[in-house]
Amino acid sequence: MKRLSILGSTGSIGTSALNIVRMHPDRFQVKALTAANNIDFFSKQIDEFKPELVAVFDEKKALELSRALKGSNRPEILFGETGFNEAASYGDCDMVLLAMVGAAGLKPALCAIEAKKQIALANKETLVMAGEIIMAKALENNVSILPVDSEHSAIFQCLKGNRKKDLKTIFLTASGGPFRERPFDEFKNITLKDALHHPTWNMGHKITIDSATLMNKGLEIIEAVHLFDVTHEEIKVLVHPQSIVHSMVGYKDGSIMAQMGQPDMKGAISYALSEPDRIDLQMDFPDFTSLHSLTFENPDTQKFPSLLFAVEACKQKGTLPAVMNAANEVAVKAFLEKRINFLNIFNLISRTMELHTRIDNPDLSGIIEADCWARDKAQSLI
Repeated sequence: MKRLSILGSTGSIGTSALNIVRMHPDRFQVKALTAANNIDFFSKQIDEFKPELVAVFDEKKALELSRALKGSNRPEILFGETGFNEAASYGDCDMVLLAMVGAAGLKPALCAIEAKKQIALANKETLVMAGEIIMAKALENNVSILPVDSEHSAIFQCLKGNRKKDLKTIFLTASGGPFRERPFDEFKNITLKDALHHPTWNMGHKITIDSATLMNKGLEIIEAVHLFDVTHEEIKVLVHPQSIVHSMVGYKDGSIMAQMGQPDMKGAISYALSEPDRIDLQMDFPDFTSLHSLTFENPDTQKFPSLLFAVEACKQKGTLPAVMNAANEVAVKAFLEKRINFLNIFNLISRTMELHTRIDNPDLSGIIEADCWARDKAQSLI
């Protein structure tokens, strides 16, 4: 029985993870849950899975949650950064699923590592911002970080049973998002509704917009650099619209191993939760006869410069990846609120990165300071 703390339980990853727990109550037990704002949905999860500790965004939400919960057997209710950190390091859990979105996942990740909890990582921003610090802390505390992103899970699985020194190229696949075939001169007319309509994956709003800009793939390049101890030159992004090949690993003898499956996050989540076991998810295999073909193409970095931003952040390192991530979070939020248009997302990130004075080898406080600077700067540019 694996005891879980799930941070971000009302999002798409957290909800899918709880579906897996529901399917296999003999294998998993929920000990702690966190959510930001969706109190109605969160209270239903709490009633069903009966965690011992929960945390929400602020004190007002904690009071709202307390009123919403039924019965006398209530969990301990915490709030704010302290609450999320407590859930991440909760003594009675074995594994922490970090499914929070954005930079908010960084401090809970460090708390989980320092508490020597195994981590299932869906929060890519944690490694983008502070990959060197996180991986060093994990090594120091003998903590495994298991990837939950479908692409990184695929790479992880393809590396199994092979020697790292034989790796030549990681092929990181991308669906291409909803605008892969749209001419660039029409990008100025892209609406929020257009951008939220992903062709193959069902995700939260922030990740869906990141997929539309290909920033999601840019963040994943940086994440892969840290997870698998490779350089960005060893990573090649391929646009694969069918989303059946989740990623591939090429070896120096010319062999390529691919991990394939339906475009459903439950596969990657369940493998992170149960590795090295594989559990029955009652999922069908792709119907290859109806697919007819699996296609691959190079990304168009003129239309989607996010990949170039990520490569530049990889090259320069220091505080630049954190600045890129923070600027992107501000830009996506502004787009979701209809304060800027789609093309302004790229412009805002690029300008913020250009204005930043990079610091080499920053400590955690330096990274957080750079993150705050970038948010203020991007907001001022808006």
